[in-house]
Amino acid sequence: MNFQDAFSWINIRFLLSGLSVTIQVAFFTIVFSVILGAFLGVIRYYNIPYVSRVLGWVLDIIRNLPLLLIIFFAYFALPQMGLRMNVFWSTIFSMTVFESAMISEIYRGGLRSLPPGQFEAGMSSGLTRNQTLIYILMPQAIRQTLPSVVSQLIALIKDTSLATIISLPELTHNAKIIYGQTTSYVIPMFVALAFFYFVICYALSRFSRYLAKTMANS
Repeated sequence: MNFQDAFSWINIRFLLSGLSVTIQVAFFTIVFSVILGAFLGVIRYYNIPYVSRVLGWVLDIIRNLPLLLIIFFAYFALPQMGLRMNVFWSTIFSMTVFESAMISEIYRGGLRSLPPGQFEAGMSSGLTRNQTLIYILMPQAIRQTLPSVVSQLIALIKDTSLATIISLPELTHNAKIIYGQTTSYVIPMFVALAFFYFVICYALSRFSRYLAKTMANS
């Protein structure tokens, strides 16, 4: 276990380049997943005849598939169907599909947990159905579901390591290259991985607590 040589500037810089890719993948996936998940959750909440039921079946199938299988499908199968993406966007696409299905169910549960009288009160006050949803129901649902959504996003950040299987040059992939060249670097690289993932996930959890406190005060 040669920590001094393992943490040379060359190796640290290589790990940081992988960390940059991990953060980029997580950022784009979080933005797309939260937006798409909220949209899908609202459609299911509205209980549109046939549409909501079919959408529910599709989302249930996605949620019960391994994320690794979806990554394989996006990277290897979609090009044969005419949709070609590089490894970076294949990862973002597959993770967005999977996380949106998870987050949509969280938002739908949050909306359904609200008292039905709030929707009726909004409609009786002259608001349209969409205005009632946007101004009355969604703010409360977001506040209630924030811990669950953040927990899902933290899991998302850790799941980016699965993309190493398709050679995305993210943090885990670069660490494997380093300790693959020198076996004495295995434990130092595991320590480095634990440190970087902990910092990112802990920062996100602290930010969520701040956001929840701010929303509660407002």
